[in-house]
Amino acid sequence: MKARTFLPILILVAGAGLAPVAAQEASTPAPAPAAGETEGDKSLLGVIRKGGWAVVPLFGLSVFTVTFIAYSFLTIRRGTVVTRKYLASVDAYLKSKDYLGLVALSSHEGQSLARVVHATLEFATRNPGVRFAVLREIAETEGSRQAADMFQRVSYLFDVGVIAPMLGLAGTVTGMITSFHVIGIDPEGMRPAMLANGVAEALIATAGGLVVGIPAMIFYSILKGRASALVSELEAQTTNFLAYLELQHDPRADRPPPPPPPGSHKA
Repeated sequence: MKARTFLPILILVAGAGLAPVAAQEASTPAPAPAAGETEGDKSLLGVIRKGGWAVVPLFGLSVFTVTFIAYSFLTIRRGTVVTRKYLASVDAYLKSKDYLGLVALSSHEGQSLARVVHATLEFATRNPGVRFAVLREIAETEGSRQAADMFQRVSYLFDVGVIAPMLGLAGTVTGMITSFHVIGIDPEGMRPAMLANGVAEALIATAGGLVVGIPAMIFYSILKGRASALVSELEAQTTNFLAYLELQHDPRADRPPPPPPPGSHKA
């Protein structure tokens, strides 16, 4: 039988099993709050407030992480590196040897390949007698700069994944210091409420650091793999552009002088 056949049966069985438990919980009165504890302390916001000072920077890091992840998925994609429309335009301009038109087109494009083409052809149009080896070096340098910029943006998530657990660990240390301070000032009674607050601060700070750091590292791995694939695509398209440009470039400027004909040397 398929999974669709078992799904209604599992739902009925789960409902039948949970019904007595729900009825028992409904009939059992809720426990009264402890002394000094309010109903608001049991909510998620009340628990977070017990995390101490570390919760404030961790909350800021969480907002930054969510925003940056959304921004990265919008910017680290194939459309920001190269598009089919731009590739068709590059092919048409190169076939007609309209380098100035291609430079003008590339200056208005925000794609990584367009910046490589613009930097290469702008130098070529300003220096008509330039060697092709120089143009290749310019294209490779600009391509490396675009790749480094892409990887640098992704590395911010790695930084968050490292900093967040460290902040949580710092909050843990301060919470434990608070707990041991309570033990030191009241070794016999140990003031259970104050001792529990210190332990809660330590554990909440640790959990907060992990909650922020783990997703940051997961999305860092995902976006790093995407950036690597896009950099490979940029390198491939740059190589194709340079190969086509070399066919139209005067190759004699890069060739060594031909060897003298046989028998021209004196004995």
